[in-house]
Amino acid sequence: MFKNKSFWEMDELRIIVGAMVILAFATGLLVVLPYLLLEDVQAPEGLKPYSKEQLAGRQVYIANGCVYCHSQQPRDPAQGPDQKRGWGRASIAGDYKYDTPHLLGTMRTGPDLFNIGARQPSKDWHLGHLYQPRAYTPGSIMPAYPFLFENRVGLAKEGEEVVNLPAGVIQDGHVIIAKPEAIYLVQYLQSLNHTYPALNSDIREKRDSN
Repeated sequence: MFKNKSFWEMDELRIIVGAMVILAFATGLLVVLPYLLLEDVQAPEGLKPYSKEQLAGRQVYIANGCVYCHSQQPRDPAQGPDQKRGWGRASIAGDYKYDTPHLLGTMRTGPDLFNIGARQPSKDWHLGHLYQPRAYTPGSIMPAYPFLFENRVGLAKEGEEVVNLPAGVIQDGHVIIAKPEAIYLVQYLQSLNHTYPALNSDIREKRDSN
């Protein structure tokens, strides 16, 4: 009886040790090694740190769950038609140098936003699209964000951001005022412009050849 008990205890010990070894190996391979490889990644020339307002807009982006429907990671042409869709070149690690946390996204209910600042630089378009997406993209399933705006009867006050909307979107005599959260969110979206070359070496080669 004692012999059998000792045998089972040894077997349980092997299972526990084996599980710990597998866990340690997986952690090293998937967490520690990528961290060491990316620790010294440099930001590409042309990538600028976010401003205070853009960072505030980034928090609005996170708070409203934009990351659940939009990715920020175009694929290589060999892996998908993202470049043909106008979403830009495949992203590299350096593109996310100033992103904490990273907002890569895993779903594409909406288009990839890696280069939305280049594809659509208009502040008026973004504000109007946030207020009522279907006024700009018929059939869009993107939710509207009216709580980021104030619908007011009368005139705007000095310094307020009035949203220029297509005819028929709001009632006559009303104005739509963008709240700071909407303005900051748009500034963040406008900052998503990764049209610079992917690698610093590519930039230097082009510069030296000129």
